[in-house]
Amino acid sequence: MHSNGSETRQLETELRGRNIHNLVSHRVETEMTLLLKPITRLSLFQTHFQIINNNNPRARARAISVSCSWSHEAHKIVREFDPKIPIEKAITPPSSWYTDPSFYAFELDRVFYRGWQAVGYTEQIQEPRDFFSGRLGNVEFVVCRDDNGKIAAFHNVCRHHASLLVSGSGKTSCFTCPYHGWTYGLNGELRKATRISGIDDFSINDFGLVPIKVATWGPFVLLNMDNEILQKDNIDTDNVASEWLGSSSELFSLNGVDTTLTYVCRREYIIECNWKVFCDNYLDGGYHVPFAHKGLASGLSLDSYTTSIFEKVSIQSAEGGSKQKEDDRLGSKAFYAFIYPNFMINRYGPWMDTNLAIPLGPRKCLVVFDYFLEASFKDDKAFIERSLADSEKVQMEDIRLCEGVQKGIESPAYSTGRYAPNVEKAMHHFHCLLYDNLIN
Repeated sequence: MHSNGSETRQLETELRGRNIHNLVSHRVETEMTLLLKPITRLSLFQTHFQIINNNNPRARARAISVSCSWSHEAHKIVREFDPKIPIEKAITPPSSWYTDPSFYAFELDRVFYRGWQAVGYTEQIQEPRDFFSGRLGNVEFVVCRDDNGKIAAFHNVCRHHASLLVSGSGKTSCFTCPYHGWTYGLNGELRKATRISGIDDFSINDFGLVPIKVATWGPFVLLNMDNEILQKDNIDTDNVASEWLGSSSELFSLNGVDTTLTYVCRREYIIECNWKVFCDNYLDGGYHVPFAHKGLASGLSLDSYTTSIFEKVSIQSAEGGSKQKEDDRLGSKAFYAFIYPNFMINRYGPWMDTNLAIPLGPRKCLVVFDYFLEASFKDDKAFIERSLADSEKVQMEDIRLCEGVQKGIESPAYSTGRYAPNVEKAMHHFHCLLYDNLIN
């Protein structure tokens, strides 16, 4: 039984007001599932899947008609932004990019169901039989490592009657459907289908889990949801790096983004704003820092802020502020990398934290923070607690900003804005990449 509206609001208030290291509560998982559903229409990803899997000519024609009509409507909204106008004269994308339910569903298909998406980290599947699950838009997924050490990913959906197979993370030798007991190996093959005597035209080999292309780069696990791309046994890491990071890939290693760091913890926040509002806030070149983050501003030399633009990556960096104390979490330099469309990597002092902005609807997102630390600091509990408390303060400040911006975007007083050319180059780059994805 689903909780009512007042319980949902109470739950979301609790989530915003405290840190969540693991979403293990059944109530939380239930609400998350509801919130991730598109508001009004089927996603184009679903429509495409129905087209290629439906042998009924009328159904295929209807699906194509809906897809074309919907695409035309969304394209009109996309074209309200012009990426060819230089940043000095450009206006920002219209408010409909951040509020329209049909645009949101179109965006899921064009932005998140194509290309590499960061979904987790390798330590989650460090040993054989480890797995973790998640959701992006309508796509339920599970990532696992089999007994031979091979990493695989699948749609986390039973082929019998569509029940989810697993939730959260853990260790297992197989995936057994909690609904009717169909059982799948960690390679996705259907091992057992219960009580199907008398069924015709059924081959167990045709009902394995639907695979998703998976790869790793450094400490990160990546998925590619494109259903036209088949999983290969061996994925070239260099090709993945080129597709995901472009010519910036070496800069990550040079700035200490690697597998030597120790995982510390996860914190998650549900924020009442479109996922792009959170990304825009990250990409303003430190513009808001002296006004909204006075504590953080005192530890950074804001005059030293620089922004470098690459194919699908923007990197902001800043020098440390006053002379650093030995236990200062910021260190002497901060490296802030945004990887299109929704993944952020922050490397500063002995710390690295990552921010993953997951869309939950036109005006709601889940932001997942994972914290990593250099091994020499992993036993310094006092330092870790102080650092996490400082980080938490910054996150609460950003949440208030983002939720305020979302309310302003929905106001009739706002339609478009302008860029500050010297500091908001990364934000403009992000919007141009979105346009390219959405229009093509």
